[in-house]
Amino acid sequence: MIAYQLYSSRKFPPLSATAKMLAEVGLTGTEGFGGLYSDAATLAATAAALKDAGLTMKTGHFGLSQVEDTPDWALEVAKTLGIERIFVPHIVADQRPSDAAGWRAFGARLEKAGAPIRAAGLGFGWHNHDFEFKAQADGSIPEASILEGGPTLEVELDVAWVIRGGSDPLAWISKYAGRITAAHVKDIAPAGENVDEDGWADVGFGTVDWKTIHAALVAAGCQHFVLEHDNPSDDRRFATRAFATLKSL
Repeated sequence: MIAYQLYSSRKFPPLSATAKMLAEVGLTGTEGFGGLYSDAATLAATAAALKDAGLTMKTGHFGLSQVEDTPDWALEVAKTLGIERIFVPHIVADQRPSDAAGWRAFGARLEKAGAPIRAAGLGFGWHNHDFEFKAQADGSIPEASILEGGPTLEVELDVAWVIRGGSDPLAWISKYAGRITAAHVKDIAPAGENVDEDGWADVGFGTVDWKTIHAALVAAGCQHFVLEHDNPSDDRRFATRAFATLKSL
């Protein structure tokens, strides 16, 4: 399924207008992020915007605290919006471990936090950035340690962040085939370009070999392909071009 990470349009409110734009582009799927369902009011507004535009939301990002401290709320959000898989997307720098044991413990923490989510029949996993692919002083790679500590965690592989982390996404796709249930589809601009967009590019207009990577993800069992751009200057342009690229692969 092709979806659109609504975080890409956070600077282009309101959500109702974004939802209508996505429908006009031809998209039907979305992925949420924590701010869209931080309380009852935001959840209701998000549900209304999706319904009015005829959009679905099968996957969502939730802050670790949303899952760990308020699992009943996370499940209520999932029930209301139709979310089938929940991914924790980030941990702030001052809370990150610095060795393999610490990252394995973090993986175990995620595993425990996801227990009520999995018990409710939903998928649960981790979404990466670049720091998980930076070697620690002991030579370990955090992403591998996290997934070792949390052996049932699903993987939402953000391919462009893997590359920015200095790693080969194809190697990780091969290693974790079967656990990668979702992937973020975004692109990296050539060096020195798109500085106003933090060096990201519309999918198909950058340096990532998406034809090869997409085929590998499909072979590995990935089910959800989520278009994302962390800082587009024009979200309709991004959605239109990225969707066209992904459909053509």
